[in-house]
Amino acid sequence: MAMNDTLANALCVIMNAERIGRKECTIKPVSKVIKVVLDIMNKESFVGKYEEIDDGKGGILKLNLLGSINKCGVVKPRFSVKKDGYEKFEKRYLPSKDFGVIIVSTPKGIMTHIEAKEKGLGGRLLAYVY
Repeated sequence: MAMNDTLANALCVIMNAERIGRKECTIKPVSKVIKVVLDIMNKESFVGKYEEIDDGKGGILKLNLLGSINKCGVVKPRFSVKKDGYEKFEKRYLPSKDFGVIIVSTPKGIMTHIEAKEKGLGGRLLAYVY
């Protein structure tokens, strides 16, 4: 089975585990993007720490859940956004002002839309969490 969007898959696994109230979930395969997105979600305190297990294939992440996610998902298609165009997507993907984050891939790395706005960076929308 070919997997096209590993990030979408990972967020889906997290979402489903959160919905049924699990304390942890396993994500595979692992990519740098998934790890960076999880680091951001951890920093924003949506998820706990994760540990990486090498299974000789794609790797596995064991992720601790905090039960604080209402919804998370990827943004498809990956819209590109200019440094002053975040407002529109905040309205579209987040339920209210200052609630949740959109994760953006910028030329300076992957960060939240709030950081990107502060640094005056545009980029491509990857995912949202609230």
